[in-house]
Amino acid sequence: MDDQPPARPLPAWAVDAALGVGVAVVVSVVISAGQGGRQQPDAAAYLWAVGLGALMLARRRYPRAVLAVSVLGLFAYYAAGYPAVGLAVPVAAALFSAAEAGRLATAIGASLLALGTSLWFRLLEGQDVAFVLGYDLVPHVTLMAAAIALGDTLRSRRAQHAQQRELTRLQERQYAQDAERRVHAERLAIARDLHDSLGHAVSVISLHADVAREAVGRDEGAVREALALIRDAAGRTMRELRATVAVLRAPGETTDRLVSLAGVEPVLRTAHDAGIRVTDEIAVAPGALPATVDAAAYRIVQEAVTNAVRHSGASHVHVAARTDGTALALSVTDDGGAVVSPGTGGHGIAGMTERARALGGQLTAGTRETGGFTVQARLPLEPPP
Repeated sequence: MDDQPPARPLPAWAVDAALGVGVAVVVSVVISAGQGGRQQPDAAAYLWAVGLGALMLARRRYPRAVLAVSVLGLFAYYAAGYPAVGLAVPVAAALFSAAEAGRLATAIGASLLALGTSLWFRLLEGQDVAFVLGYDLVPHVTLMAAAIALGDTLRSRRAQHAQQRELTRLQERQYAQDAERRVHAERLAIARDLHDSLGHAVSVISLHADVAREAVGRDEGAVREALALIRDAAGRTMRELRATVAVLRAPGETTDRLVSLAGVEPVLRTAHDAGIRVTDEIAVAPGALPATVDAAAYRIVQEAVTNAVRHSGASHVHVAARTDGTALALSVTDDGGAVVSPGTGGHGIAGMTERARALGGQLTAGTRETGGFTVQARLPLEPPP
């Protein structure tokens, strides 16, 4: 069974017009059935009933004015000597409208004014106080109180619905902002991964291409070896790129699962193939680190080693990694010159720093007093959520 679309609410003017017709009809019926008075109801009396109904068309915009005119009109009706129509029926709709518009004090004050005026004139006419207070005014007070309570309840419900709509709107905006931040963070992560992976590969390929160019025509063995290393570097890079694309196509996955500190050996081997002596003290068992920390550690080592190969002119690089139960301590040290600073180069050192900070850790990079350059990072094993 198909769901039916929700019915559209009536426009406000239609509701007010229907209420006005109802007021005019009810008051006219009460006038025709009324008793007493100095004169019988005439056209003016029924015109007054129609006027009370017409006031409902202005009840939303001028609720206090509508209530004031209704009460004063009631006084004028009785002053003209027409038959009794009570107190509550002619002004109930105006009291409801004032309370619905948030004019609760005005509605209560108008009710007390009408009741007090009626009581005063009845006592002047010599009516029994106990009868008036204990019997005659009770239905009028009840109807007035019900009209005011109904209007105030409707106002309160509308206010709650408006607050709920505003809360929903704010939540939707917050969800959209959170999603935008997540997308931005993922883009930064992808940019860092591509920079680290491609930057490392291009550096290695460029280095061995220079070797092959210098050896052409003089040492064919060196040329073949350099080309083989270029092929290996290109193959590793293509595998990483394919893995990155595969993860991006799979919903719910992140690039943090692509690489691991346990697979850093090819990175160190490229430095060795470039003529740099490489030593390492990686005292971390495979799978012992959280995926995000493991991937960040790999990328930091990769970028630091790449910088040493490309910029420092180092002859020795030492990589160390160990855990102390709460964090991973990582360092990459070389004996070359200073690398490109964050303010004058690309995203290398800045990217490493961002990786560490994203996990609640820290990273420092700079020259050593004894010569050379060092990158040191400390990554918590339980990154912040």
